[in-house]
Amino acid sequence: MKAFSTTKTFDFSTFEVAQFPSLDDNYGYLIHDKETGETAAVDTPDGKAYQDELKARGWNLTHIFCTHHHWDHTGYNLELKKNAEGDVEIYGATSEASKIPGIDNELSPDEVFTFGKTSVKVIDVGGHTKGHIAYYFGEDGNKALFSGDALFVLGCGKMFEGTATQFWDSLQRMRNLPDETVVFCAHEYTASNAKFALSVEPGNADLVKQNEEVIAKRKIGEPTVPSTIGMEKKTNPFLRGDVSAEIRSNVGATDDDSLDVVFGKIRHAKDTF
Repeated sequence: MKAFSTTKTFDFSTFEVAQFPSLDDNYGYLIHDKETGETAAVDTPDGKAYQDELKARGWNLTHIFCTHHHWDHTGYNLELKKNAEGDVEIYGATSEASKIPGIDNELSPDEVFTFGKTSVKVIDVGGHTKGHIAYYFGEDGNKALFSGDALFVLGCGKMFEGTATQFWDSLQRMRNLPDETVVFCAHEYTASNAKFALSVEPGNADLVKQNEEVIAKRKIGEPTVPSTIGMEKKTNPFLRGDVSAEIRSNVGATDDDSLDVVFGKIRHAKDTF
């Protein structure tokens, strides 16, 4: 089934975020600047879902922010750009530019650009793909992270292209963001992520409580996304290899293992769960 059946709106100081179902388990996101009217799509998994949401809200698409090159994140770049009422600028990582359809603006890690009235920082979150980036709105009243497939609620993306060292470094960069940062990820994977998390850290009371909330939300078709960095630090096993002896023991990590090796063992355990 789809991630959920209705749209959600999240209000920040200078922009609002529309969250809506796309494909089977993707989330669609539109970021709308309140003053300028600029509107950005975060990835493009489904052209119709985005066009319907834009029409329903009376917004005109002006930007597309691609997190990485996979088809369910870039597949409708050109269609959405073609069907827009005005110019649309497509953003993506320099290192993946050749794989991102229609890219206009190539972005490098730590680069800062302006969207509407807000500054956006590009964060290197490679690992799922080598050049994966996240978009961080970090000003006062605007702490939001669009993490794509790099960080999920209670999980992280499969390590298709990167290395354990690269991915662990990426997760630390996101973990170091302020606790109140709202995490908008790309998929509704939380229920299955929770089952794995509980298998490696059953003694985590925060995780047990969160799992109960996840089950209740999914029973009524409610989304489990977004989360916050603070909550992920308490419950996400991929962020906790250095703080939880229980996780290390349950994935077969030893005291001699470096933290990237520990992460790799957690990722392998999830892959074979």
